[in-house]
Amino acid sequence: MLDTSSLKRGSLLVLNCGSSSVKFTAFRLAKAGEVAPLFSGQLSGIGTDARLSARSADGDVIANASWADRDTGGVPVLLPDLLAWIETHLPSDLPLLAAGHRVVHGGRNLHRPAIITDDVLVELENLIPLAPLHQPQSVAAIKVLKESRPDLPQAACFDTAFHHTQPLVCSTYAIPRHLSEAGVHRYGFHGLSYEYIARYLGETLPELAKGRVVVAHLGNGSSLCGLKGGVSFDSSMGFSVLEGVPMGTRCGSLDPGVIIYLMRKFEMTADELERLLYHQSGLLGISGVSNDMRVLEESDDPHCKLAVEIFCLRVAKEAASLACSIGGLDGMVFTAGIGENGTGIRARICAHLDWLGIRLDPARNAAGTGLVSSDASLPVRVVPTNEELMIALHTVDLLASQSIG
Repeated sequence: MLDTSSLKRGSLLVLNCGSSSVKFTAFRLAKAGEVAPLFSGQLSGIGTDARLSARSADGDVIANASWADRDTGGVPVLLPDLLAWIETHLPSDLPLLAAGHRVVHGGRNLHRPAIITDDVLVELENLIPLAPLHQPQSVAAIKVLKESRPDLPQAACFDTAFHHTQPLVCSTYAIPRHLSEAGVHRYGFHGLSYEYIARYLGETLPELAKGRVVVAHLGNGSSLCGLKGGVSFDSSMGFSVLEGVPMGTRCGSLDPGVIIYLMRKFEMTADELERLLYHQSGLLGISGVSNDMRVLEESDDPHCKLAVEIFCLRVAKEAASLACSIGGLDGMVFTAGIGENGTGIRARICAHLDWLGIRLDPARNAAGTGLVSSDASLPVRVVPTNEELMIALHTVDLLASQSIG
């Protein structure tokens, strides 16, 4: 850990901006570079019926109000107001020192967190074509804060950075080399979540952390990562957040021939294909009912049942594939919304992996945290992820390394 003794007492803000929402967490900078949450919340429904909700670290409601009357220009207009609200709710002796952003794509060059300079901002803008649905939101938020608070240091933390350790044999597509050299290769995503899990295992289960672990980050967006010695060796997501398992509204891996067929047969444009593959496919597309796994599990509709079955089988297939990549399996971790809370989904997935030595204990699985496997199984654990904490810690390190704050 960097020497943070020179940093003054204060707080840090972590932002995760989407097209219609801004999630945030405020942290107190503690001793020895540690951080502790103060409060968190989100500004949701931006563009339709904006609403601010927030809770303290103890779970007390500190905001639950409509911001529709302020919603006249989307995120760029509301973000300065949100920043002002956050600062009024910080303790008076904890001034805001910096803001850390979750940025989906860092490309090939930005493979570690970075203080946002003009050059870094240009690089982030250049990466928009690689993540057209996510990157523009982060860039817009950074620009708004830069304009409204030019004195406030900002840090970018990338979902792709953790996967830069992957060898070429795992990150290279079978396409002409000049296209690979132009940036068409497997980047991997959800890296901040996987980095947190690797850190957690290193601190609490060091022997397992040294081994071969498959982590399943399962939520509305889902992926899996094969950790080898605590670093990313292979992952289910590749060039974009579409590859891998079917997700809430994303298709997952799809035969490229389907795209060619849709273009020729139905004359679909790039925008129409993007809308289809990102927003109309996955669990929603299969079921025709919902992208919410809870709704699908409770439904008797055969299409909903099929969506659940496909999801569980595909997750198991990806887990087995990653075990092949990392040369075996010493344990498995479930995390994120479905991974942490989907008792039945975990059971279905692991039933497909019995041949690999994965067996859940029903009582432990029902409890839902910690060890959920039977004594006769390879260890399977449920670990709540904390991407916001990773961003806060990276921001602290960046402040210390550049003597900011």
